[in-house]
Amino acid sequence: MRRAAVSIPSNIAEGHLRKTAKDFKQFLSIARGSCAELETQMIIAHTLGFIQEGNFNNLSPKIEELSKMLFSFYSKINSN
Repeated sequence: MRRAAVSIPSNIAEGHLRKTAKDFKQFLSIARGSCAELETQMIIAHTLGFIQEGNFNNLSPKIEELSKMLFSFYSKINSN
């Protein structure tokens, strides 16, 4: 879960330094994939009892919001 969580901003930062919007979109796509991976791992960890209900209920909406933000960012760059 840590690797997936760290991968999200790392890919955004790396993509931002690329020379073309196409490259940036690719890294945003990878960041979106890492976000989905994090969400999936969190659901599995919760189901297996590794994450308490309160923590799950606190983090789940934040991950969902991050996913929406990444999608909006990707869409904005894609439309330009």
